[in-house]
Amino acid sequence: MWLVLGGILSVQFGAAIAKDLFDRIDPNAMVWLRLVTSAAVLTALARPSLRGRSREDWLVVLAFGCSLGAMNWAIYQSFARIPLGVAVTIEFVGPLALAVIGSRRPRDLIWVALVAVGVALLGLEPGPVSTAGVLFALVAGVAWAAYILLSAQTGQRWPGLGGLAMASVVATLLLTPFAIATGGGDLLDPTVLALGAAVGLLSSVIPYSLELTALRTLPPRVFSILMSLEPAAAALAGVLVLRELLSPLQVLAMACVVVASIGATRVHAIVTTP
Repeated sequence: MWLVLGGILSVQFGAAIAKDLFDRIDPNAMVWLRLVTSAAVLTALARPSLRGRSREDWLVVLAFGCSLGAMNWAIYQSFARIPLGVAVTIEFVGPLALAVIGSRRPRDLIWVALVAVGVALLGLEPGPVSTAGVLFALVAGVAWAAYILLSAQTGQRWPGLGGLAMASVVATLLLTPFAIATGGGDLLDPTVLALGAAVGLLSSVIPYSLELTALRTLPPRVFSILMSLEPAAAALAGVLVLRELLSPLQVLAMACVVVASIGATRVHAIVTTP
C-alpha cells in the first residue's frame, strides 16, 4: 500500500514542480523532457527485442504510445491553465467512466451521477477554471482510458517493460516537433535539461517502479481504490508547492469524484497507472 501511495505522491509532486517551472520552460518542452527521461531509462532497463515483431505488435505499441503522449501533453496543457487538483479531478473522469462502462448493475448509476455532480460543482465555481483548461483535462481523461485499455494489449505482446519503453519512445517522437517549436534554445540549457530530467524521474520512472513492485502482491482491486486518491494528492501538491488553495466548493467536487471512483472500483477493478 505504501509503495502505491508513494508513487501517487511522486507523480503529483512531479506535476506540481513542472507547473512551477512553466514560467521558465514551456509546457510542451517540459512534457517532452519528461517523456525523454522516461523513454531513456525504460529502454535501458527493458532493452526490448525488436526482431520478429508482427505488424499487430507494432500497431498496438504505436497506439499505446499515441495515447501516452496525448495523455501527458493534454494534462500539462490543462494545469497550465487551471489548478492542478481541479485538472486531475476532471481527468479522472476518463478511467472512472471506463470502470463502469458496460455495467449492468443499477447501483453503478449512482457513481456516474456523483461524478456528474462533482463536475457540475466545478463549473459553478467562479475563478480560475477556464474552458480550455477543462477541455484539455477531458482530453487527458479520454487518453488515460485508452492508455488503460491498450496497456493490457501491449503487455500481452511485449514482455516486461518492453512495451512501455517503446510506447515512451513513440510518445517522445510524437511530441518532438511541438517541443522544438515552443522550447527552442531552452532545450539546450543544461539547467533546463536537468530540471526536465528530475520531473521525468518523479512523474514517470519512480512511480511506475513503485507501482509495478506493489502490483506483485497487491490485488488489482485494492490498487485501483488507492489510485482513486490521485485527485486528493494533486490538490495537496498544488497547495504545498504552488499555493493553489481550493475553495470549499472545489473540495466538495473533488470529494464527489474520489468517492465515486472508490465506489466503482470496489466492483470493477481496473489498473489506472498513468
